[in-house]
Amino acid sequence: MTEFQVIRATETYQQAGAYYVRIQAMARKYNIGLREEFDEYDTPQTKYIVVTDSGFPVATCRILKRSDETAEIGRVVVLEDYRGKGLGKLVMESAEQWIAELGFKTVVVESRDVAVGFYGKLGYLCDSSEPDDSGTFTCLHMEKHL
Repeated sequence: MTEFQVIRATETYQQAGAYYVRIQAMARKYNIGLREEFDEYDTPQTKYIVVTDSGFPVATCRILKRSDETAEIGRVVVLEDYRGKGLGKLVMESAEQWIAELGFKTVVVESRDVAVGFYGKLGYLCDSSEPDDSGTFTCLHMEKHL
């Protein structure tokens, strides 16, 4: 029986779960170096959502403050064996709830082009037709008002 638990990861050991999921599902799969995957925004003060299955981290995202009214959800990752189980949606909804509790009014996401439909189903609108091709992936800016 699967027991998914959502954790607001603020402790180092909890954040390690977020890092694990990112390394396994993104860095290894897409050959992204650690320096590129973990940037100046990954600090002990950064907020992460981690979903666990019987205590093992299987999905995550990172929450960043962009302005007094806007937060960004990024690094949304679900381990390959757990995809298709609604964990991406669970991570996003949990992050949005935390963001709303922190007083933010708007959430932005830099969506990979292949994930625009996923975020669209969650109420995010693409506000630009110009994709950003400057990184590893082609991304589009999307936002949602809470």
